[in-house]
Amino acid sequence: MGCGTGLPSNAQVVNDEMCDVCEVWTAESLFPCRVCTRVFHDGCLRRMGYIQGDSAAEVTEMAHTETGWSCHYCNNLNLLLTEEEMYSLTETFQQCKVIPDCSLTREDFLRYRHQAAKRGDSDRALSEEQEEQAARQFAALDPDHRGHIEWPDFLSHESLLLLQQLRPQNSLLRLLTVKERERARATFLAWGSGSTISEAECHHAQHSWFHKHLPQAPSSSVSISHVGPIADSSPASSSSKSQDKALMPTEHESRSVDWPTFLRENVIYILAARPNSAAIHLKPPG
Repeated sequence: MGCGTGLPSNAQVVNDEMCDVCEVWTAESLFPCRVCTRVFHDGCLRRMGYIQGDSAAEVTEMAHTETGWSCHYCNNLNLLLTEEEMYSLTETFQQCKVIPDCSLTREDFLRYRHQAAKRGDSDRALSEEQEEQAARQFAALDPDHRGHIEWPDFLSHESLLLLQQLRPQNSLLRLLTVKERERARATFLAWGSGSTISEAECHHAQHSWFHKHLPQAPSSSVSISHVGPIADSSPASSSSKSQDKALMPTEHESRSVDWPTFLRENVIYILAARPNSAAIHLKPPG
């Protein structure tokens, strides 16, 4: 399946050998990022303020799961914006009276989405269907049903929407790291039976980036956090994949999706799965 947007089947992603902060190699305490190739000492992360207090234990646990841990560069989707894009987003926040660094309730979020839709065009607002979609997105950003969403999750969501709106597809594809392309390639090959997959399988993959918990193994009492598609070698892979296939809609089965199309249609959701937060920062339709 030769393709300019893919990886050779024998490609190997190699993490950096030295800590990104101190540039010293100490193998036993290096945390690898699951998105990029950077590695970090836990002490350096503490000293720079990227992990504090009890979060060190959480980072340690997450970094050693199949899911892995996103470093402070990859965890912050706002960093993907250019200076001009960030200015545009900040201007929208100011005009819609959004207070930076504050959490938002459901009412705050829906009010903002209405005001943002009307910005520059007083006759345009969210339709009933769009408001329902915004409500579903709020629920995805609040998986613990606390009644509010944290500022970093809101900022990540709005950054993704702006990228979707302003960037051409090829520009979004260039944001993917080698690890993300490799993971996407493995997912495509796992679902496909040749050089293509069905549209329904492609649609399912968009949701699969946000799997948060693998089914518990009978012998284990500890749940495993997971973000992104379940690897083909995972114990849960065969059973979960067969169940998901049985539940997939069939109305779009006739359309075949090749690898370049699959990557283009999944790129924004792959980026949205970067943060360590349990929130779904861009909920796929359906």
